[in-house]
Amino acid sequence: MVGSDSLNVSPSPSPPQQKEKQSPKQWGVTKPLSQAGPLEVDIQRSKELEKFLVDAGLYESAEEAAKREEVLGRLKQIVKDWVKELTRVRGYTDQMVEDANAVIFTFGSYRLGVHGPGADIDTLCVGPSYVNREEDFFYVLHNNLADMEEVTELQPVPDAHVPVMKFKFDGISIDLLYASISLLVVPDDLDISNMSVLYEIDEPTVRSLNGCRVADQILKLVPNIEHFCTTLRCLKLWAKRRGVYSNVTGFLGGVNWALLVARVCQFYPNANPSMLVSRFFRVYTLWRWPNPVMLCEIEDDELGFSVWDPRKNPWDRSHHMPIITPAYPCMNSSYNVSTSTLRVMMEQFQFGNKICEDIELNKAEWKALFEPYLFFESYKNYLQVDIIAADSDDLRAWKGWVESRLRQLTLMIERDTLGKLQCHPYPHDYIDHSKQCAHCAFFMGLQRKQGEVIQEGQQFDIRQTVDEFRHQINLYLYWKPGMEIYVSHVRRKQIPAYVFPEGYKRSRHPRPVSQQQLDKASSEDGEACWTGSAERRLKRKKELEEMELKRESLEKRQSISPLRQDSVSPDLVCSRSANSLKGCSPMEFETIKERAESCQPIGGITPQVIPCTGSSGGEMQHHDRGKEINTNMTTSNQGMHSVETSDAGCISNASNGGNPEINDQGFSQDDICEANSKLLLDSGRENVEDGLREELEANGQHVMVLNSGDGVGSEPVQKTVMRLSLTSSA
Repeated sequence: MVGSDSLNVSPSPSPPQQKEKQSPKQWGVTKPLSQAGPLEVDIQRSKELEKFLVDAGLYESAEEAAKREEVLGRLKQIVKDWVKELTRVRGYTDQMVEDANAVIFTFGSYRLGVHGPGADIDTLCVGPSYVNREEDFFYVLHNNLADMEEVTELQPVPDAHVPVMKFKFDGISIDLLYASISLLVVPDDLDISNMSVLYEIDEPTVRSLNGCRVADQILKLVPNIEHFCTTLRCLKLWAKRRGVYSNVTGFLGGVNWALLVARVCQFYPNANPSMLVSRFFRVYTLWRWPNPVMLCEIEDDELGFSVWDPRKNPWDRSHHMPIITPAYPCMNSSYNVSTSTLRVMMEQFQFGNKICEDIELNKAEWKALFEPYLFFESYKNYLQVDIIAADSDDLRAWKGWVESRLRQLTLMIERDTLGKLQCHPYPHDYIDHSKQCAHCAFFMGLQRKQGEVIQEGQQFDIRQTVDEFRHQINLYLYWKPGMEIYVSHVRRKQIPAYVFPEGYKRSRHPRPVSQQQLDKASSEDGEACWTGSAERRLKRKKELEEMELKRESLEKRQSISPLRQDSVSPDLVCSRSANSLKGCSPMEFETIKERAESCQPIGGITPQVIPCTGSSGGEMQHHDRGKEINTNMTTSNQGMHSVETSDAGCISNASNGGNPEINDQGFSQDDICEANSKLLLDSGRENVEDGLREELEANGQHVMVLNSGDGVGSEPVQKTVMRLSLTSSA
């Protein structure tokens, strides 16, 4: 009776108090999806994961960490001396000169504690109101740094979305931003998270400050910083291995991955790293984009800066994958993502989810998750963007500009083909070390959108798209003679060997197949997939047949038909500005000219070369007649499933032209590059001994012709026809 009374008489607030004690703390904008902690097996998997990360070299040594601290200390002193000198020159009092100060903050991977060996340090210099960015930072401080022996590879980028100065200080890469705040004296203990630092400053300064403010907020909004850091290290390595780590290319950068990981940490506050990695792929495989990922409510302030709000801002409604920064003013950190890059990332999330499921079932190990993405085996057609400059310093600046515009090429192709032609820009540049000039190359995979109804004669003409892209590239304000760009189409089988780690490319086919057999297989099955084991078994046989084809190709040169009247002449191929052919010996020039003259017409039209030069680089020669690319496209199936979650973002209930058309007649892309961009190689570089070096198919054309039945895994070996109907097997 006493017990019963005790239960009945208990004050009503008591059960709610007990419930309140058990109520989980809310991290983020919703309650956690699960409070479950790790089991013994999860703890063991986390140990294995951390060991894998250590073995992968993701942690820097104590010596390198100490050197970073030393470099930061020296950089702090440099900017202080710089501000004091400016204060003195501008006639301020001795007391003002003595009090003058600038403060260095770090952000990015270094601030979050997830940087690895060789990683750069993202830094922000905060100075007083009378020290500006345009003249004082990008001119005075730039010159001071240029005079220092410790500083190398100094590259100012004043016109970037976030103006930055890049350089190496004693071997440590530094990205230095500048923000001038409305204070005459900047205190050493400045609280950059305080809203007062945003008073009376412009938008570029806000963006410069936002990196540090966002990093601080992330660390405050995650339940366990150690687990967050380990998980983020893992996901960054995974993203780099799978080719989806690059904000500038249209994928995700460091802050984007940090925000995605932080949100998963909020969903599962008691999970350890192995659990968080698995949940990461589970959540984002099922995420309903464009619902935003947010760590906290979007804060609006009276300062008047624009915040991400698709209800008010029409341009915010066009974002495909909004990942919102947690510091005011809240912005979409992933506005670069396009339809195509989102598709690629969703496919990679599905890949990661499948591997993690296998790991949980003890069917796979962690190393399987980090298998590199075989980009050059995933598509049949690619755009190759070759970048040329006079020297390494010019190439660094030219490459940075071109790389920042590649995303625009993706968007323009999507726009002009109504999304039917999908692009996959690969965030990695490749260098052919056998070439004499400063250059690098980027590649972009191409495929037709899955599920599109194929119509007879359907074509994608992107010549004007590439012209528009070239025009944008030519707007580079710091163009110098020798800076050139070449855009060309290559088939998978003509990908240059230097892009492969071993220096050669693996064959996709286990046995030699005739042209007729391949055409028949392509039209009937639409796909030809071959296993690596079959390739190894018949490697020798394939080499022998390729050598035989090589000999037949050489014999065919004797019966080449004459060039059509509307084709490009050898003089046009080789005629460039003096800067382009500087260093070309007469013998090399004649060799290139002879090869150009021996080019066999393809489909009745001789391939043509259209180099894209800088805006001041002499007259551009443009010949578009009859140029097309034979592009065969498919895409892997994507599916959206259900996941049980209360978050708003989850599903409820569970140059015009580059090289001529590639052929088997000995007219290679290297020949054109030699004639037009100072890529002067020794003639006859072909490796005849192993017969594996395939001559590049001529690519000056920009009309994408899609063939029915072509797929990602199939690649008929056929001569490219300039205008090919969708049902043709020519």
